Amino acid sequence: MEPMKASLKRNRERPDGPGKVTGQMKYLSDLAFPGMLYGKIKRSDYPHARIISIDTKRAEQVPGVAAVITHKDVPGLNAFGIVIPDQPVLCEDYVRYTGDAVAAVAAESLAAAEQALDFIDIEYEPLLVVSDPVRSLDEETPNLHPAGNLLHEKTYIKGDVNAAFLSCSAVAEETYELPRQMHTYMETEGGVIIPEEDGGVTVYVGTQHGFQDRFQLSRILNMPEEDIRIVSSPMGGSFGGKDELNIQPYGALLALAAGRPVKIHQTRQESVLSGLKRHPMKITMKTGAGSNGQLLAHQVYILADTGAYSTLGPAILDFAVEHATGPYVIPNVHTEGQSVFTNNGVAGEFRGFGGNQVTFALEGQMDRLAEKLMIDPLELRRRNVRKKDSLGPLGQRIAPVTGASDVLESIAKHQEQTKDLLKDYTDKRKIRGIGSAITMHGGGLGYGRLDPAGGRLRLTEEGKIEAAFGFEEAGQGILGVIETIVTEELGCAAADLSIVIGDTALVPSSGSTTASRGTSMVWQALENMKRAFGSKLIAEAAEVTGVQVDILTLGRGGVFANTRENMNLPVITYSELASQSLDLEKLTVSTEFDFPTTPDEVDAGHFLYTFAGVLAQVEIDLLTGKVKVIDLDQAIAAGPVVNFLGYKGQIEGGGVMGLGYALMEEAIMTEGEYVTKNLDDYLIPGIGDVPFQMKVDAVETLEEGDSYGPRGVGEIGSVAVAPAIAKAVHDALGCWVNKLPVSAEETLLAVNQRRRHQWMKVEK
Repeated sequence: MEPMKASLKRNRERPDGPGKVTGQMKYLSDLAFPGMLYGKIKRSDYPHARIISIDTKRAEQVPGVAAVITHKDVPGLNAFGIVIPDQPVLCEDYVRYTGDAVAAVAAESLAAAEQALDFIDIEYEPLLVVSDPVRSLDEETPNLHPAGNLLHEKTYIKGDVNAAFLSCSAVAEETYELPRQMHTYMETEGGVIIPEEDGGVTVYVGTQHGFQDRFQLSRILNMPEEDIRIVSSPMGGSFGGKDELNIQPYGALLALAAGRPVKIHQTRQESVLSGLKRHPMKITMKTGAGSNGQLLAHQVYILADTGAYSTLGPAILDFAVEHATGPYVIPNVHTEGQSVFTNNGVAGEFRGFGGNQVTFALEGQMDRLAEKLMIDPLELRRRNVRKKDSLGPLGQRIAPVTGASDVLESIAKHQEQTKDLLKDYTDKRKIRGIGSAITMHGGGLGYGRLDPAGGRLRLTEEGKIEAAFGFEEAGQGILGVIETIVTEELGCAAADLSIVIGDTALVPSSGSTTASRGTSMVWQALENMKRAFGSKLIAEAAEVTGVQVDILTLGRGGVFANTRENMNLPVITYSELASQSLDLEKLTVSTEFDFPTTPDEVDAGHFLYTFAGVLAQVEIDLLTGKVKVIDLDQAIAAGPVVNFLGYKGQIEGGGVMGLGYALMEEAIMTEGEYVTKNLDDYLIPGIGDVPFQMKVDAVETLEEGDSYGPRGVGEIGSVAVAPAIAKAVHDALGCWVNKLPVSAEETLLAVNQRRRHQWMKVEK
């Protein structure tokens, strides 16, 4: 059994593909059960207020209402949060954003539940709204939490930036503003919660970490974890947005109160109001280089608006600070970051985890410096890009890899080819430009954070090789990854497998389905288990058949003997082995381990990184200012490709999400209230906005002796897209973009300035 090798020939059909494209698959929000009630959650009327009173009497009298709950009905901890449980399940004294839950109802119909919400009488005392993250730290600003409005701060210092700037021949200084972005998964938060006869509950709700949900719910419900079953897969998208609890506490409390199953499925507007968003950030960077283009100094300040509650805000800020230098070697660095509380919508985990924001700023700096130094932007990157054995962004040892230079050279070739084609472009009404960017992205949760993984293989009574993992299928393709790795590593067929995921009653804990860790962890688990499991099956086959062990091997359909007479037929099939085995229990192998981390004690720093290079070509309408992406090519260095169709889909999907981030998406808020409340006024890319062709160049090579296998690519495809598009706009019009999304008004202003400049040249 050889380790997985680099290959682009793996194009396996997704196991869940047919069910999804035909509409036959049932998502958890599609489920229905006898006697099921419908739940609704009463959210706050104000972004910031003191609760004077809550009266549910009128709501309880609405025909069809089976249960109405408030904070008084929470038997355990009235709070949740993956790391810091500071968000009330049901608010008692204060509301801190318009998504705060104050009460919930369960009724025979949605209409009755909605009417009951209107009949819940809540008296508020409105308070000053803290909506500006800059002013949230002012002394006169009211504290939203007992410890104040500063959630977290992080600093990294290397060398002496002040002294280094004195030696610089060119310095670029800019402030970048990054918007609040919605996850806009197709399936909004929803599912069904069932009270069991033994007093426990079964929770059918999409999430990215079933075991973490079980832990949090046990505290809220004051119930042993073993009495709570979380079925968390499949779900119709997440991108980080369902990593935190959403409707689960309310459904569970209502189900237990009513003694009946309760279904809650949020409307899009309810999802907008209460769901997580990408952190808005304001990033100021000052970057200096010598006349030869060598980077000498880099000073960064990051201000992140986490909104009303913590979620994973501290970890996201840590990640942004870590990646503030990206894939470059800079001798003098001073990075400071602050994450603050406001009364805005809660910001949390989102594909890229803070890397998208800081990469936009960093790559903008590289392009501005290149112009000042009159050096080609890719050449400037080439002179400063990290080498194979360079230390990580926080000075920590990382897995040796040439990924940064590999993707840089790959995307440089794409750029030259695109430039050649652009020479023949003529359109009086439109203008085109090209831009490139590169990035690196840490996988896993980072040093010092609990990041466990595990898996199990066993032969079932039905004669299937069961591969069980505590991961969830959110559309990212983990089922296809498991199928590909298990069949390749064991030599069996897909038909021999039974894949079990996303059910805490049936699977071992594998850690969270986040941080681009799933593929790596499945591969590592198989590396740990395959020899022991194969040996057990072969030993059992020898015991049952009498064939000597040393000529047996696992194959498609069963156990084979390495003889010419038995080349096409197994000595014994897996189903026969299961039926004839005297002890199936012993044909089980499991593993527990942790995601690889750096050997250096560095706060939250990573060890395994993926790398991306992006080329964007844009076309700008000179009459409307509309920017359209024509080409969006990416080079990705993430080790061996497990399944190229899935790999390409992740990169293309991430690219389209990055395109939306760059050109159209912004969840606008004013004084703590969403201006964009639904998808009718929040734009996301449609099929007409997507480039006809998006090339993906997979750099599969790893250093000799690398034992960490394929890396995950769930996030990397979204990270460097926006800065590449911004540079393409600059290439076309000569204007620098420092705020996303790119506005048509600003591009039109640049068009007019360009015309005036051309007229002046003609007049001269």
